[in-house]
Amino acid sequence: MAVCAPSVAFPAEAKPPVHSAAEMDRDLMEVSIEQLHHYYAQHRYTVTQVVNWYLDRISRYNGVYRALEQVFEADARAVAAREDAEAPGVSMHGALWGVPIVIKANTSIEGKVTTDGWAGYVVPGHELLAPRDATIVSRLRAAGAIILGHTNMPDFANADTNRSSSFGRTGNAFDVRFSPGGSSGGTVTAITANLALLGNGTDTGNSIRMPAATSALIGVFPTRGLVSIAGIAPLDWLLDNTGPIARTVADAAAALDVMAAEDPLDPVTSGSADKAQHGPYLQYLKADALKGKRFGVPAFILQGIGVPFHGTPAAVSELAAAKQSAEQAVALDPRTRAAFMRAVEELRALGATVVMDNSVLPESFAKTAARVSTYAYVREGTNQFLKQFGPAEYHSAADYERVLGAPLGAPIVGTEPANAQIGDVTINQRILETDPDADNNFFGPRRHALEIYLETMDRLHLDGYVYPAIQMPPVDETMAQDGRLSEGPHSATSWVNMLGVPAVVVVGGFYDSGLPFGMEFSGRRFRDGDLLGFAYAWEQATHHRHPPVLVDKGLLPNAR
Repeated sequence: MAVCAPSVAFPAEAKPPVHSAAEMDRDLMEVSIEQLHHYYAQHRYTVTQVVNWYLDRISRYNGVYRALEQVFEADARAVAAREDAEAPGVSMHGALWGVPIVIKANTSIEGKVTTDGWAGYVVPGHELLAPRDATIVSRLRAAGAIILGHTNMPDFANADTNRSSSFGRTGNAFDVRFSPGGSSGGTVTAITANLALLGNGTDTGNSIRMPAATSALIGVFPTRGLVSIAGIAPLDWLLDNTGPIARTVADAAAALDVMAAEDPLDPVTSGSADKAQHGPYLQYLKADALKGKRFGVPAFILQGIGVPFHGTPAAVSELAAAKQSAEQAVALDPRTRAAFMRAVEELRALGATVVMDNSVLPESFAKTAARVSTYAYVREGTNQFLKQFGPAEYHSAADYERVLGAPLGAPIVGTEPANAQIGDVTINQRILETDPDADNNFFGPRRHALEIYLETMDRLHLDGYVYPAIQMPPVDETMAQDGRLSEGPHSATSWVNMLGVPAVVVVGGFYDSGLPFGMEFSGRRFRDGDLLGFAYAWEQATHHRHPPVLVDKGLLPNAR
């Protein structure tokens, strides 16, 4: 699906122009892929100059914001020099040629440590050294992208904030004291701070969309099966997904073109080329795409009704299931409700109809989605990943424990107390393909929830759903939240992962505090182009995004 950029290598006989720091800042701050390629085509900048500009910013600001856990400085400069040396006119360059990007630390890069945010994967002599690239990394490289580094993330991607045992805390680029959300908080801080042009996130319950919303970015959760997750360390392989995070919808669309493909290493992608809207996704980006469209607002989100992460097995009683949902419910903050209602009025002014009614995905939908239970199968996903992408000395959870004398982390082997015991039901690890209860626990509830989701769209003639991406503004991590260390901002969007439908977060505006508000659209499976079109029309009409003002000294350097 990738779109090729024209050959733009710098002429070998010419010397690169010399630019002042102010000129480069003016040209490259908030630069888009299209504009960057224009600079290359006009021979205004070499790839090396652009890569050095980003590396200089990382050197200046990463000590404060700690967005990147590993910086691949020598590798990035070597790739940039190679691309500069490519002869113009010999062949067509890839769609991301010369584009500096970052990769989340749970995504395998050959020869680099896949920390997954966890201290247990960086034990000296026993690091999780990737034997090969994740599928999306191979595709991004082939398109000409230049990887600057691995971005920080919480342990196993299992948190709503960005605090890892392998590296520490990432701050929000708009205010380092505040959370950027998790678990793709390192990527969003890097992108919104202009430490890279774009990057990938991963999302098991909200982890692309919620961080994008904290940081005035575009976060794309593709239809599950459109993009391969092979080579990404799983949190829950039945819910995991990966997609682009960018400053503009056009950049996100260009990245999705590159990332989307069938992959034999990820069976869920089989047949996706025939099901999906055909690329390039840029063709769906129309300024009037919202005019005449209809969107429903899920009632349960506004009501703060919880859908437990990993869901609840069929064997759990209704009483215990209701208790679990109530414990994980997060009320919609009044400030967020007000910001969303302002955005709704903007949508209506752009020609869209917004349906707000208690029959639009009510509490009964949330109860159905809550029964999509996946925790019993997390160890299977971990073992599959280590078998294919683990280091030479361990290819399973059992291997890891034998080699290091300590178990893998509880969230990814199925021994986390909060999830392994619900009421009086103990959740033991199983193999999905042979589990006689798989239909009752996973496939059946997922089918039912998707039927309700689509039936509501058909009944109300909806083109999609729209709702706040987070239930609250970004939280101040210098202060206790609810009497304890901040666990980050929370969302009510894990049902998107359970259904596997596409979703995209846009910049919905800003709170009075100056921190961003994010709004989310979701739609029908494999209609990702339509969603990107809605996001583009919103972006072009509102122009809400503005970059943060960074500091090179912070209140919380190296804070853990």
